[in-house]
Amino acid sequence: MTTAALPEIRRGDQAGLVKSEEFPPLNHFIDGAFATGEPAATSAVIDPANGSELVRVARGDAEEVDRAIAAAKQALPAWRALTPKERAELLNKIADRIEQHADVLIRLEALNCGKPLEVAEDDVVSAVDTFRFTAGASRAFTELGAADYVEDHTSLILREPVGVVGAIVPWNYPLLMGVWKLAPILAAGNTVVIKPSEQTPLTTLKLAELVQDLLPAGVLNVVLGKGSAVGARLSDSPDVDLVALTGSVRAGREVASAAGQTVKRVHLELGGKAPVIIFDDADLAAAAEGLRAAGYWNSGQECGAGTRVLVHESVAERFVELLVEQVSTLVVGEPGAGADVELGPLISESHFENVLGFIERAKAEGATAAIGGDRIEGDGYFVAPTVLTGVVEGTEAAREEAFGPVVTVETFTEEEDAIRRANDVEYGLAASVWTRDSARSLSVPRQLDFGTVWVNSHLVLANEVPWGGFKGSGYGRDLSIYALNDFSRTKHVQINHAR
Repeated sequence: MTTAALPEIRRGDQAGLVKSEEFPPLNHFIDGAFATGEPAATSAVIDPANGSELVRVARGDAEEVDRAIAAAKQALPAWRALTPKERAELLNKIADRIEQHADVLIRLEALNCGKPLEVAEDDVVSAVDTFRFTAGASRAFTELGAADYVEDHTSLILREPVGVVGAIVPWNYPLLMGVWKLAPILAAGNTVVIKPSEQTPLTTLKLAELVQDLLPAGVLNVVLGKGSAVGARLSDSPDVDLVALTGSVRAGREVASAAGQTVKRVHLELGGKAPVIIFDDADLAAAAEGLRAAGYWNSGQECGAGTRVLVHESVAERFVELLVEQVSTLVVGEPGAGADVELGPLISESHFENVLGFIERAKAEGATAAIGGDRIEGDGYFVAPTVLTGVVEGTEAAREEAFGPVVTVETFTEEEDAIRRANDVEYGLAASVWTRDSARSLSVPRQLDFGTVWVNSHLVLANEVPWGGFKGSGYGRDLSIYALNDFSRTKHVQINHAR
């Protein structure tokens, strides 16, 4: 099979994507207001589509975090005292506000992250639905029925907020991952200090600006800065009751270790290396089309992306042909180049070099690029959508997360071997199984050690069902009623009514 020519980068009007007056304030948001004056330190926010500096934002440290925690702690009693209905009404108002300003949020997310407009639009639409679902679900908690489980003693279960929550959000989905945390945290009656990635803070700041008049001061606080300063302080502060992170396995270990010093609760959604098991009876065309989206959505910068194909050897050649055909049609470009752009740049120069290094090491270990396999020449951090075939079991390409537009392909002969190899990674976030066999569609997912297993689809999410992983992918659940459970606590009250 010959490698197709590398795609060209479609260029557009990056400078005109977001007007200067549409940018949010570029400072910390603490106790209901943005900080004023020149910050003591700043960080550059880079446009990944061309490498130019967009803006400079404040860079905080432990002092700003402590002020935000104090504001959240002061706001907690009044916020937790609201009824679920009252908090839900405010969350629905936030959803309305996001929807009213969807256009600027989409363009700002696309500009800051280099995302195609269709990806950014999906993020904003999903953020609205997350707030609306969580608002309704928070009014419908169910607990063990009040009853006498011991003679003459009536027990009842109360559900309470945890307290002050520190939320640390990644760069790949700054708005949506922020909302996945904020909605259940606030709905359960907690107050929050959120740290967006220093690389992608703009939509988090814009959200704070948009809801500034809706939430009481101190309920929502945003502190900008690096994980080594801001994230570390959120993790080890004795006044933070729970810390929630979406990020890398390395970052998860650091947060959990720091949080352990104060024995606070930890909620971790970490990396993934999602296996895609394609059996010989699968609809190969549907699988290839599914991987076109699931493997390359958001340029593969997606922890649940379908990045590791395990395909039965009898259909491997045909499947690779179909996948390459699908991948060859992806439109690569800047977000300002039009609504039909499907694949944008990677987030930063360092990540760009990491992904290219992953591809080169895979080639050195025997893999072949059926398509892509290199950078695309020109400004910005563009890597060609890549399919690596001939990947050998146990190699880095088979086990580690590239977090870019790279799908690896391995072959198997026996079902048991496919299951064993799929599970033989440190991650346990997501997987998919492709088969027409109804018995296999039930039995194989039960044997896969992943928090979500799709059958004949991949990367399909809904707010009603939980998202989270096992093993190195962390613990805790985003979305669904399970997220509300994670950000609340139960209290048993027992009353002696003997007479």
